[in-house]
Amino acid sequence: MDLGKSSSNVEPPEFGAAADGDADRNMILGKRSMPISAAFDVVAKNLNLKFFEVPTGRKFFGNLMDAGMCSICGEESFGTGSDHIREKDGIWAVLAWLSIIAFKNKDDLGGDKLVSVEDIVRQHWATYGCHYYTRYDYENVGAGAAKELMANLGSMQSSLSDVNKLIKEIRSDVSEVVVADEFEYKDPVDGSVSKHQGIQYLFGDGSRLVFRLSGTGSVGATIRVYIEQYEKGSSKTGRDSQDALAPLVVALKLSKMQEYTGRSAPTVIT
Repeated sequence: MDLGKSSSNVEPPEFGAAADGDADRNMILGKRSMPISAAFDVVAKNLNLKFFEVPTGRKFFGNLMDAGMCSICGEESFGTGSDHIREKDGIWAVLAWLSIIAFKNKDDLGGDKLVSVEDIVRQHWATYGCHYYTRYDYENVGAGAAKELMANLGSMQSSLSDVNKLIKEIRSDVSEVVVADEFEYKDPVDGSVSKHQGIQYLFGDGSRLVFRLSGTGSVGATIRVYIEQYEKGSSKTGRDSQDALAPLVVALKLSKMQEYTGRSAPTVIT
């Protein structure tokens, strides 16, 4: 698909689709695609549609769909689905995207150039702004160190002024944190509450940092750091993700990742 290349003598395909072995997870690619995260929230708010942010776990989607409260869902690990089945469905996702492309080209199917995935995404950016997103995974971290890091991040949330002072000392071009809390979810269907689902820092410009602890057994824990920069305006969309996300590397210094874990770099970058 020619992703990550600045130039090529061969014109890449306009549409690409991939799936894992049982086709529940999927990836849709156009030329030079970029991952997104909270873009769904922005669109739903703009269109006055009800939406839900749920913890990790497909069961939360299932409850909402069974109750008729949700008809489409997606998760960070390339899982997309609809209410026709209580599972991720990568084949459905591919067909959904092909339907979107067909609709966008319905008035000019015989034209020289079809409206592509890239065209649709750029139109989305022009309308709703662009969410640059990456995830850092620190695997097999000592469980004690991981818990101490998360506890420190939680205690810091009691004083946003101190947090913002620290952030400005690291990067002056980062927006101020306006909300800092620990995400918990109350299921609107059965009333169950899921606590300790991640510590989040929400910025005034729509960007966010989320820290989540996964697997704290005897072998070790995984710390996941979600970094998301929101940009609006034609001059700021379509940039290289890592360049756009550079200001929010404050996440690593804010969390004192290296001091607590001894890690100078993540195990995996998504």
